[in-house]
Amino acid sequence: MAYDAAQLLDMSAEQLDELFKASPAGDIPDGAAKGTAIIAPGTKISETIAELINHFGWQGKVFDAKKGVLKNRILVIGLEAILARVYKAPSWLDNKECIVLDYSETSLLARRVRDEIRLIGPNFYLGQVYWDKDRLIHFCLQF
Repeated sequence: MAYDAAQLLDMSAEQLDELFKASPAGDIPDGAAKGTAIIAPGTKISETIAELINHFGWQGKVFDAKKGVLKNRILVIGLEAILARVYKAPSWLDNKECIVLDYSETSLLARRVRDEIRLIGPNFYLGQVYWDKDRLIHFCLQF
């Protein structure tokens, strides 16, 4: 099944977790991706929150697969900042392979953040954000 961001916003957190667990890591992506934060998934406010975050805070990520890094696109102007290392490793959720977006050595601001992504469709990844070892939110990336 092919997914889009709107469908993911309508899913519950449990459904998103099951989709993540059932999906392969996929290849480390390359290039720019539009990001959607999935906060309060499956609720009426999920889409509104995602739109606000996308407009004012976080628009997505720009990957450089050859260098194994990415930068986030943030703020209204789409500033590329907040560097992360990108590599494959076991997921903290299910211990199966995922793509890790690791800020621990590259960002003072986000050093306690670890993102994990898996491929859920052509050029489409589902992710989750950890603060230390605590899972915070889901997100998706459309290339």
